[in-house]
Amino acid sequence: MKLVAAFGLAFAAACLPAQAQDSVADFYRGKQIQLRVGAAAGSGYDISARLAAAYIGKYIPGNPSIIVQNVPGAGSLTLTNQLYNTAPRDGSVLGAITNGMPTAPMLSPENARFDASKFGWIGSSAPEAITVMTWHTSGIDSIRDLYEKEVVVGAVAHGTATMDNPLAANAFLGTKFKIVAGYEGTTHIDLAMERGEVMGHAGIGLVTIKARNQQWLAEKKIKIIAQYGFRPHPDLKDVPLLEMPKDESAKQAMTVIIARQEFGRPLLTPPGVPAERLTALRRAFDEAMKDPDLLRDAARQTLDINPVSGEELDRLSARIAATPPDVAARLRQVLDPAASGK
Repeated sequence: MKLVAAFGLAFAAACLPAQAQDSVADFYRGKQIQLRVGAAAGSGYDISARLAAAYIGKYIPGNPSIIVQNVPGAGSLTLTNQLYNTAPRDGSVLGAITNGMPTAPMLSPENARFDASKFGWIGSSAPEAITVMTWHTSGIDSIRDLYEKEVVVGAVAHGTATMDNPLAANAFLGTKFKIVAGYEGTTHIDLAMERGEVMGHAGIGLVTIKARNQQWLAEKKIKIIAQYGFRPHPDLKDVPLLEMPKDESAKQAMTVIIARQEFGRPLLTPPGVPAERLTALRRAFDEAMKDPDLLRDAARQTLDINPVSGEELDRLSARIAATPPDVAARLRQVLDPAASGK
């Protein structure tokens, strides 16, 4: 009798994944998933999100179609708040946000109305390499210039690498970036750079440069003169790293900034999506990132594919949340002194 009971339990346990998959397929069959992108059309985040959208539905049980909607605003803070507070929590709406958002509740608690650890992290196509890029006529030609000359750079908003990286570099590393904020997206900063309004970017992803600015690179109209990171990116072996500070508190603060790069270009769900649907979305993302057609498309668009799983993003989110309060307070003062004084 015990053997029969044990067999029955084992059989039931074995059937659960199939039953869950059937349930997910029933939900998604004939449906349309909305993928909302918290960045302007044509930006690196938008390009990566649209690539994932073209393939992930193929691997979700029920094979739903995916439509993409751009929701730019405040460096994707608008979208992230929307996903957390008002978006459906059934797996029919996904988001593609900037990698600054996981730290936003810690650094801009008055604006970030969400708990990053409660999102359903699906995955990221690759960790990001954040660089300093300058226009060829700017007179800023080497990493040394960043410490010795005023460098006028464009930025989108607080919470994005375009703004936070140069602010942190000025405070903790001694660079001399002068930040002109308020651009809608990195494509708009490119135009401003070309017009001579700014000298370049001080927080631009290599993926974006490779996807959008290959011709400028070939024509030597732009220069990648420095990179942020714990180690050089394989494609930037000859580009120097901005050195980490020796002061321990400053080093911890810069570690938070650089850790965001590991999120790359993350996809996520609102909180509360049923566990079996989140699992199905994660596995569909994992499979899409191995799809030969996606890899060919990514190569054509010079997009890096080095996937980070949803489970890994969960762990990274927890690591950021464990930042000591005094370091978080120091970062808040640096990244948004007006807000931190409220």
